[in-house]
Order: sequence, then C-alpha cells, then structure tokens
Amino acid sequence: MLTIGELASYAGVTVRAVRHYHAKGLLSEPERDHSGYRRYDAAAVFELVRIRTLAEAGVPLARVREVLRADEEQFAAAVADIDERLRAEIRERQRHRERIARLAAGDSLALPREVVEFLGLLRALGVDERIVQVERDGWIPLAARSPERVPEWMARKREQLADPRIIDFYLTLSAALDHADDDPRLVALADELASYITWLAEEQGESYVDDTGIEAPFARLLDTYVFEALPPSRRFIELLTKRGWTGWTKLERVRPHGPRRGREAPQGVVDETT
Repeated sequence: MLTIGELASYAGVTVRAVRHYHAKGLLSEPERDHSGYRRYDAAAVFELVRIRTLAEAGVPLARVREVLRADEEQFAAAVADIDERLRAEIRERQRHRERIARLAAGDSLALPREVVEFLGLLRALGVDERIVQVERDGWIPLAARSPERVPEWMARKREQLADPRIIDFYLTLSAALDHADDDPRLVALADELASYITWLAEEQGESYVDDTGIEAPFARLLDTYVFEALPPSRRFIELLTKRGWTGWTKLERVRPHGPRRGREAPQGVVDETT
C-alpha cells in the first residue's frame, strides 16, 4: 500500500495534484488506516496516470470523468470533440498572436493589412512622415466604420498612386509643409491635380472620384483634423476649389450653387480614394 507521496511519485504528479483530483471527484479517496493515513493500491496508480495523461493532452478536467468511463465508441467521439475544441482554441490563439505582432508594428494598431501596406508605400516614395501620419489617422475611423470596403478603396489608391501626378501631389505637399501658404508650388500642384481629377471623372465617372459614402458631418470632422495637422492643405483646397473641385476627405465637383470663386470651400472632405 502506498502513501499519498508515493502515489504521486509513481504517477509523476505532485501531492497537490492528487489532492486536487480528489477535490474534483476524479480520483477516489481511500479509507484511512489505523494511523489516520490514506493508503493507495496499484489501481489508484493506474487511475491517476490515466487522469494525468488526459489532463496533459488538454482534456478539460470537467470531461475527464466522462472520458474515463466511456466505452470504445464513446471514447473516440469524446476525443474527436475535444480535439476539435483544441483546434479552435489554437486558431483563436494564433489570431491573437497575429494581432499582437501587428500591434508591435505601430501602424497596425487599428488598421487592416492593406492600409498598412499603402502607408509603407508612401514612406518608400519619400512622402513626409507628417503626411503619412495624417493618412494613417484618417484611415482608422474609415476602416472601423466600413471594414468591408477597405480592400476596394486600397486597390483604387494603389492604382492612382501608380500615376506620377499623384506621386507628385504627395511629394509637392511634403515640400510645402514648412513653407508659407503662398508657396507657388501649391498653385502649380492645384492646377495639375485639378486637371487629373477632371480627366479621371470623365474617364471613370464622378462616382469613381468619390465613392466613399461618407456623411458630410463625419467628412468635415476629418477635414478639420487634416487642416490643423497640415496647414498647407487648407490653402491647397482653396486653390483646388477655384479649379472646380473641393474637399479633402470627400472630393466633390464644385456645382454652380457651390462656393463662390475665391472663397474657401465648405469643408467637404478627403476622398480617401483619391
């Protein structure tokens, strides 16, 4: 007959584990001998080893009793069910690991992979980091609001970024960030971009130019953030408005009833797709 310490040693567990299994009702507690000690037989060793094996395999303790008492068919079904549960947990943990890895990348805190890749492309082109940060911050609420549309928007952004005129827009604005609002480069940039947008609207349709579906109040909110973070952007939108287009977050054609020439446009908003 074995003491609890000997039983634990033979089964490869701790005395504390034996007592835990007793408390859970998985391992029967023998009667005490005349000295007040519990004594275990060989059957207890076999049973404890089976419990330990199932527990180490990931079987929840709540199901160990069920598995131990199952016949061959029931045992196979129980193991299959437990295996599927473990697979689901592994998949969930893998998703958590991927999320943690993305968080470590900074931009990935609240952005999908497509947007992070686009931001990386802007950096590779030499776009000023201040502009990249504003782009990033603008995409956070957009991606949270309409995650299903992000792949479509990003595909369009990549298409447009292949055009030298769009690259020049980012680089010229980068160069103008530390200069006065009357920087002549902004005027030339507004001419070039207005020409490009008009061509794009004629070729692809105005719905292609602005297909974000963003409500005006939300767009104005984002525009205000952009204008405060990048002061030259406000002047640029004023210039662009005189050339027939307005908005940063939501790019729109200036209609006859729109802003009068020479006045600041209503803060329309960034076409995040342009």
